[in-house]
Amino acid sequence: MIARLRRAYRRMRLGTRLALGLGALSLVVFAVVGTALTTYMRDYLSAQLDIQLAQAQIAQSKSIADYGTLSGKKYYSWFYAVYDVREGRPALRRPEDPADLPQDVDDFTALASAQSAAHTELLRTEHLRGAGTYRLRACEVEPGVVLVSAAPMDEIQDTVGQLITIQVVTFALALLTLVVFGRRMLRRGLKPLSDMATTAHGIASHDLTESAARLPLRADGRDGGPEVDELRTAFNTMLEHIDDSLAVRAEAEQRLRRFVADASHELRTPLMSVRGYADLFQYAAANAPAERDRHLARLRAEAARMGVLLDDLLLLARLDAAEVETPLRLRDADLTELVGQAADAFRAGHPDHPLTVLAGPGPVRLRMDPLRIRQVVDNLLTNAAVHTPAGTKVSVEVRVTPGTAEVRVADTGPGIPPDDRARVFDRFYRVDKARSRDRGGSGLGLAVARSLIRAHGGRIELDSTPGATVFTVSLPLGGAGPAGR
Repeated sequence: MIARLRRAYRRMRLGTRLALGLGALSLVVFAVVGTALTTYMRDYLSAQLDIQLAQAQIAQSKSIADYGTLSGKKYYSWFYAVYDVREGRPALRRPEDPADLPQDVDDFTALASAQSAAHTELLRTEHLRGAGTYRLRACEVEPGVVLVSAAPMDEIQDTVGQLITIQVVTFALALLTLVVFGRRMLRRGLKPLSDMATTAHGIASHDLTESAARLPLRADGRDGGPEVDELRTAFNTMLEHIDDSLAVRAEAEQRLRRFVADASHELRTPLMSVRGYADLFQYAAANAPAERDRHLARLRAEAARMGVLLDDLLLLARLDAAEVETPLRLRDADLTELVGQAADAFRAGHPDHPLTVLAGPGPVRLRMDPLRIRQVVDNLLTNAAVHTPAGTKVSVEVRVTPGTAEVRVADTGPGIPPDDRARVFDRFYRVDKARSRDRGGSGLGLAVARSLIRAHGGRIELDSTPGATVFTVSLPLGGAGPAGR
C-alpha cells in the first residue's frame, strides 16, 4: 500500500506535489498552533476558576469564623463541605443544605485529610460520581476546621471544546484554501517550465535529418522570476548553440557535396581526355605512325594535369588534418629571396605581363616551408596573369609591419566582381565560368594558397576594385603556428 502511494505521488505533477507538501507543512503548523492555543486557554480558565474558589473561600471562612455558617454562597452547582479535624481524622459536619454535598464525598474527605496533614491550601481536579468534573480546593478556615469547596469545570470544558471545534473547522478551511489556491499559484508559477517542456517536445518532433534543418522554436515569456529567467536564458542559449551547430553541419555537408561534385567533374575531363588520346594513340600506332608522337604528348599532358589536380586535392586534405600532423617542412629561409625567384620565373613564363618587384627592406628571415610559400607566390602571380588581358601590369612587394611580414601581389586588371570576392578562395570556384580549364586552371589555386598560409599561422586577404586587385599575404615574424580555421 505504501509503495503504491509512493508511485502515485511520484506520478503527480510538480505543482500538485508542492501544493500537497505545503498543505502537510501547514497542517503541522496548524496542529502546533492549535495545541498551544488550546492549552493556554485551558490553563487560563483553570487559573481564573482557582481565583474564584480562593475568593469564595475567603468570604466563607470569615462567615464561619464570625457566624458559624456558610453564608454568601453565590455560585450555582458548587459544593461545600466543612470538616472537623481536631481529633486527627476529618469528621464531616452536617451541611446547612443537602445540595451542598455531592452523592460521593470520598474525594472531599481525602482532600481534607491531606490538607490537615500538609497544613497548606490544596487544589485538585476530580471526577465526582454523578456530578462531573470539579475543581476542589481545601483550606483551613479556623484551627481544626477545614473547608473544601468544589467548582464545576463544565464551562471550561465546553469553552475548550468549542475552541477546538472552531480551530478544526477554521484550520480545515484554511488548509483546503491553501492547497487549492496554492496549487493554482504554483501551476501559474511553473507555467514557464511547462512552456519550456512543450518547446522541447516540439523540437524533439522536428526533423533534424534535413541538411538545412533549423530549430524554429524558442522559450518565450518573462514570467517566473529571476531563477526561471536564468533557466530560460540558458535553455535558449543551448538552442542557439544547437542551431549554430546544425547550421555548421549543414554548411559542411553542402561544401562536401559541392567538393565531391566539383572534384568528380574536374577529374572526369582529364580522364575522358586520357581515354580519347589513348584510343587515338592506339589507332595512330596501327594506321598513322606520324601522328603517334603528337597523341602521346597530349596523353602525357592530360595525365600530368590530372596529377597536378590530385596533388592539390591531397595537399588540401593534409592541410585540413593539420591538427594531427602538419604537412609542412619548416626551416629558416629568406622571404625576399624567395619572392625574387618567383618573380624571375613569372617573367620567363609570362612575358606579356610586365612585372615590377618593389624594393624591399632587405633579407626577411622567417621560419617557414620555402617550397610551399613559393607555391603560394607562384599561384598568386599566375592568377594575375591568367585572369587579366595581355599587357596588364603586375607588381609584387615584400614589406615588414609590426609582428608580420607581408607579400603584396597586385595587378591593374579589370578587378573581381563584388559578388565573387567572398568566394574566390573556395575550392573549384571560378570567377569566369566560361574560361577553359586549359587556361583558367582547376579553381584550386587560391584555396591551396589560403590553406598553406593558414598552416603557417598567417592570413591572406583580397582587396579589389576596377583597375586594381591586391592579394596580401601576412606571415608572423615569430615563426609558423596553427591559425584558427
